[in-house]
Amino acid sequence: MPIDPYILLLLGTVGLAALLPARGTGADVASGASTAAIAFLFFLYGARLSTREALDGLRHWRLHTTVLACTFVVFPLLGLAARGLVPVLLTQPLYQGLLFLTLVPSTIQSSIAFTSIARGNVPAAICAGSFSSLVGIVLTPLLAAVLLGNSGGGFSADSLVKIVLQLLVPFLAGQVLRRWIGDFVTRHKKVLGLVDRGSILLVVYTAFSEGMVQGVWDQVSPSRLAGLLVVEAVLLAVMLALTWYGARALRFGREDRIAIQFAGSKKSLAAGLPMASVLFGAHASLAVLPLMLFHQMQLMVCAVIAKRRARDPRDPRAGISGPSSAAASRTAVGTGTRSG
Repeated sequence: MPIDPYILLLLGTVGLAALLPARGTGADVASGASTAAIAFLFFLYGARLSTREALDGLRHWRLHTTVLACTFVVFPLLGLAARGLVPVLLTQPLYQGLLFLTLVPSTIQSSIAFTSIARGNVPAAICAGSFSSLVGIVLTPLLAAVLLGNSGGGFSADSLVKIVLQLLVPFLAGQVLRRWIGDFVTRHKKVLGLVDRGSILLVVYTAFSEGMVQGVWDQVSPSRLAGLLVVEAVLLAVMLALTWYGARALRFGREDRIAIQFAGSKKSLAAGLPMASVLFGAHASLAVLPLMLFHQMQLMVCAVIAKRRARDPRDPRAGISGPSSAAASRTAVGTGTRSG
């Protein structure tokens, strides 16, 4: 099974934070740089996403509504159900991280890649990931406010202000300026993709440094980590089954079912890490741990499923159940550099 090289970099960054956490003035500098990096990340997201082309894809509204329902309704309901596993399998902080994982938007890059490998509806996967990311910028913090409340150093009025200033304002600025900088962003998408990933590594280092200084890792034991992995494996299996068989029950064709399964069963590390840093502060290291583990798990499992789907015989009746927008495929320009 494939191991995402970026996950290795993330783990290396966690190790660096464990051995050499930022303290004192260094912590202040790292925190300021992390704040700037988060704002820049969401500015780039706004500059890349063509709202007009994404809206064109709404003609395939049944598919996108299904993916959004899986991402922001079914996933959170399963996260709430997992509350019964505390304290048997999960500690309260790990459960809060698991619940936060269920609130973040879907991926773009990996959903597109796996849908393409499996011979699914790629334009639909592009639009579904784009819609999820766009909706998640607003909906994820609101869901966190309702479901997480003030627990675990989580949501507060101050968090809302930080989200608006660090996430929403830069994103809107990117959207406004896209008219003038969109071509530049497209031409330099590989370089800016490296900036994306470097910024996220900085966010991870800052979050885990704060966690080390605060001693939050004393709350985690190997048995608890093993329990978390079991819970996440069950969560992923349930969502993969629901998206596949649920889409069939809704009478979607094979290509659409593939797009729904890969876009509706995943969670975005790129969007979730910065949001967790804003929402959880010193507790962000435990909050993002479930998301980091789930991200690698979903890549490994979905890679196997995509290869098996690619070998399925084509069903001549399994066409696309709604119109695919030609313009929707252009939404991929500039979105494929996100780490998902």
